[in-house]
Amino acid sequence: METNKTTGIVETKYLTFAQPPEDLALESGERLGPITLAYETYGSLNEGRTNAILLFHALSGDAHAAGYHQGDNQPGWWDGMIGPDKAFDTNKYFVICSNVIGGCMGSTGPSSVNPKTGQPYSLDFPIISIKDMVNAQARLLDYLGIDKLLCVSGGSMGGMQALQWAVSYPTRVRSAIPIATTARHSPQQIAFNEVGRQAIMADPNWNNGGYYSSTPPTRGLSVARMVGHITYMSDASMAEKFGRRFKDRVDNEKFEPDFEVEGYLQYRGDNFVKRFDANSYLYITKALDYFDLENGKGLNQVLKGVKAKFLVIAFKSDWLYPAYQSREIVKACKLAGIDATYCELNSNYGHDAFLLEIEEQEYLVKHFLSNVIESNGNGKS
Repeated sequence: METNKTTGIVETKYLTFAQPPEDLALESGERLGPITLAYETYGSLNEGRTNAILLFHALSGDAHAAGYHQGDNQPGWWDGMIGPDKAFDTNKYFVICSNVIGGCMGSTGPSSVNPKTGQPYSLDFPIISIKDMVNAQARLLDYLGIDKLLCVSGGSMGGMQALQWAVSYPTRVRSAIPIATTARHSPQQIAFNEVGRQAIMADPNWNNGGYYSSTPPTRGLSVARMVGHITYMSDASMAEKFGRRFKDRVDNEKFEPDFEVEGYLQYRGDNFVKRFDANSYLYITKALDYFDLENGKGLNQVLKGVKAKFLVIAFKSDWLYPAYQSREIVKACKLAGIDATYCELNSNYGHDAFLLEIEEQEYLVKHFLSNVIESNGNGKS
């Protein structure tokens, strides 16, 4: 296992808070508690507590953003960006990443035990929003004793959380780097998520969400992941990776996958069901679809109270979160008087580029964070 230039061996930590009657008020009007958040940290918090960076994962991610868990051969999902001398340099910064509420990777979600019944919440779990996720993360920062963040950043759903942080907690955020994201889902983005949800709910094993003591809806969740993964790639990346190459047949079934791309999608779907909960997929995709930073007011009006500097990054081949949505964010920032920089990168990787195009992002992030620190007046992080 190669750990050079990584954060090395890391452990996931857990914070439980919002014990009744101090539970968390949700946007839906319901309340949730107790809540456990899984999180990881990398690097060290400086004496002035001014070098903290909060990173956010995408739909299927988790708190394990960098380094290795004991015994693992693969590092965290953004290890290329987090570590010594990397974009989010752990020699300089204290980096935090938490799993969102509604998730299934250590944080409270529909698979968690409902203290009122002693059984998994299942569909009794309340609808959650991006804002609810952010409010829970604010509790984590309070626990860690961090009043103000140097930066918030993430790609896809992580970018939505970065935007929401800047709006919800303007005095706590000095800069934001939303990547490959949007201020609200388009009808097409909602449509793709609905296909995934319908695939899960059409699986007879879903059982109206009550599958935790029986067979889970693996076929439905696998199809949902396959549909999602198509949107993460681009036509060019699929052509380069698979072309129209055939795979070796296992038997003579008429509709066995013939093409390499078919086999790849099945592989991705089969692996996803080993680590993710179908109900969490339903809840989190709904949170994505409900996200609307404008909230009927106009995006530039919503952003007027924001204090943070922005670096917005998009990718030309991303058709799931097309670059025009990032440009709309930048335009609204400018109208609101926010210092915002926009970078649109060439890449054939589609939406997945934020996970794969490390070199250019590293240069941009390093330069941007240096400028944020210098603008503070003392050049210290």
